[in-house]
Amino acid sequence: MDDQPDGFKWFGEGFDGFPKILPDDCVQYTVYIIDSKLNNFSVREQLRKVQAAANALCKNLLKDFIWQRDAFGLEMVQQKGQSFLQGRSNYGDSVEDEWLIVYLLRELSRQFPQCWVRVFDSDGEFLLIEAADALPRWLNPEIAENRVWINSGKLLVVPKARANGQGRLEALNVDDALAFIQTRASDFLHVPSMESEAFYRLQKYPGQIKSSVHRAIVTIPRKVAYVLHEIPAYISQAVEAFYLRDPIALRPLQARDPARLLFPPENFVTVSIRFTKVGYAQLKGQDYQAPVSWSAGRAKAPDMQGQTGSGTGMKITCGFEMLLSDPHNVDKKSVREIKLLLEDLDAGEEQLPSDDEISRWEYTQDDESWLDINFEDFEKELSGRSDQIPLGQGAGFGDRAAQDNLRKMVARFEKLLNDDDGPAEDAEFPDDMDNDDDSNSADGTATLDGNSEHGEEGIDFDEDRFASMMSDMMGLAPPTALDTATQEAHAAHPAAVVEEDDAILDEGKEIRRVMDGMEAELRQAGALSLNPPTIDKTVSGNDSSSSPVSVSGVSTGPNSSQPR
Repeated sequence: MDDQPDGFKWFGEGFDGFPKILPDDCVQYTVYIIDSKLNNFSVREQLRKVQAAANALCKNLLKDFIWQRDAFGLEMVQQKGQSFLQGRSNYGDSVEDEWLIVYLLRELSRQFPQCWVRVFDSDGEFLLIEAADALPRWLNPEIAENRVWINSGKLLVVPKARANGQGRLEALNVDDALAFIQTRASDFLHVPSMESEAFYRLQKYPGQIKSSVHRAIVTIPRKVAYVLHEIPAYISQAVEAFYLRDPIALRPLQARDPARLLFPPENFVTVSIRFTKVGYAQLKGQDYQAPVSWSAGRAKAPDMQGQTGSGTGMKITCGFEMLLSDPHNVDKKSVREIKLLLEDLDAGEEQLPSDDEISRWEYTQDDESWLDINFEDFEKELSGRSDQIPLGQGAGFGDRAAQDNLRKMVARFEKLLNDDDGPAEDAEFPDDMDNDDDSNSADGTATLDGNSEHGEEGIDFDEDRFASMMSDMMGLAPPTALDTATQEAHAAHPAAVVEEDDAILDEGKEIRRVMDGMEAELRQAGALSLNPPTIDKTVSGNDSSSSPVSVSGVSTGPNSSQPR
């Protein structure tokens, strides 16, 4: 091997992550114009065109889109005499927002071939992490920074280069990468398989943009309906304020006099509100008892008692109350804008919408089946048997994105286990393992069918042999026979056997009895069987029919986070 070992873990060898240079849940992106024929003034002109194209692209594709936190945006920056566009967005719990930004940047690079785009997040070069299966061995995290670029819609990597007189590969800074682009752009490494892996999640765009929004019918105070109708994006701020509430944030809602609230529970209207799917799931997954002021307000509105969205509407209104009452939010742009709207209402410069105006607003309720997970379908997905279910007959679970990601994860795991050509250090499992459909052989031994792409034989799991191996690991002799050496010694010296300490035999029997008990418990729990009995995980209602359990696609606790 020409590469000297450096003791650094590669992407597939338990890499712990890049040193974090951004806050959590943030993505940063930079756009450069690289053209030796352009001076700095011309470069800035081109950057303004890119900026205008980005705004037009967002206006065209994101007309009804709701960001979870920060929107995509590019600002002109000048450092060390060089001008470029830069932006940073906090995507919160919605990882799809990050991939939407990558999609927009890739589209911009296609429109402007002289654009070179770099994007990274709080984990570092997340595009390389996404393409870990297809990376060359030399591309480890120590030297990956500033090597990944997007140009003309392609994923390009600065090839390896060694430090002068040393065997280790050298890391790059931004200036080194830009110099390489200016002088050796044709030498970039472009690997289609790596690009396909890195951009895999972009295949569902732009269709995924519309699928990320959920519309629901809710009952809310007229003042809240007015605010959301003016700028629908405010819903994300209110949902987050409610979702991340703490005892201090709840204090304004403890007022017994509803008149002290910014959004008192009165003058209710029923309207259609657009949410992010993540935000809607966060609201639906939260149990929340109505404050005292709200309990009194709802009693005055009997028409709310039969409204299915009244609970969600209460959460939205309380979220707005907490958002505007928290002194930590006073400098937020959204809070300032909402307060200006309320001041205009108080001053009489604006009027709340009438029932006639509200009747002309959009009134749509989207299907909520994407919140439901059928555990039988979930288990089939995990076992790789989803292809046995005909489409349209309960196949899959959750939304399409969740199904695709899980299938990809299972496929990658199978590929890792079945790769004969891969290095042994890539996995700690035997190469002939396969995790396809499991079945039982005629002799009672659990067998995994070898249906992998390599056509390997299945793996036989012998429970008795497993128990024997466990006994050997514990240093216990088999109960049926002593080892050969001991038998010969006993035959040669029968008198010595009689003189052996009975306490030793009693101790061995006690240990064996404990081991048998442990084995029985493991067998009863199904831990020693690859084909455990099916457990009914459906929730029973008033009838005996089974129904899927409704859970959100995100965590339902205020302090939980969504994995990538």
